[in-house]
Amino acid sequence: MTSRKYIPPADADDAARPVASSPVEDTSSRGGEPAKRPAGKGRPTRSRAEALAARRKPLVPADRKAARAADRQHRAEERQRTQQALVTGDETNMPPAHRGPERRFVRDLVDARWNVGELFFPVALVILMVTLILPLLRPDLYGLANILMLIVLWGGIALTAIDAVVLRRRLRAALTERFGSVGQGLVSYGILRSIQMRMLRLPKPQVGRGQAPR
Repeated sequence: MTSRKYIPPADADDAARPVASSPVEDTSSRGGEPAKRPAGKGRPTRSRAEALAARRKPLVPADRKAARAADRQHRAEERQRTQQALVTGDETNMPPAHRGPERRFVRDLVDARWNVGELFFPVALVILMVTLILPLLRPDLYGLANILMLIVLWGGIALTAIDAVVLRRRLRAALTERFGSVGQGLVSYGILRSIQMRMLRLPKPQVGRGQAPR
């Protein structure tokens, strides 16, 4: 009887496992030669810390004296431009508190009228000087001088308050007619300007008495 050699059955996993293919060289380049990588930068790439350190400027300049002098010069030029703008009416260099068509309209409206407040302070100053000097020349008029001072003081305050109420109503009506609404702080901006003497106002008045606002 002929003996048969036992052959073990093939493993199912081995049968299902794909045969690994041999690496294929990239011959997509011209002439069938392998594609070459582009040449590098020729220097190592900087780290993020090195890049930040290169861009970072020193907090303290090398020449502190020159830096302080340059800063003073810059601030002096800025103040000069601002002062010149307040005199000429150039709004591009004015402080933000004075810029805008609404504030310019308020200034013109106040500057075009006679205000009690701008007259009260110089008159009150003159009366004060008289009440201080008169008793030295005429001691018997000391009581009269005090009464005169009280009348001028309280009378001027009352007239200034009444004029401020009238100006407030006029400002609100004119702003509503021109711009459709009354912006915040515009009325108080005009009233504070009205109690200043015309020659001391900043920005300087750009319209004369009785002229229409721009």
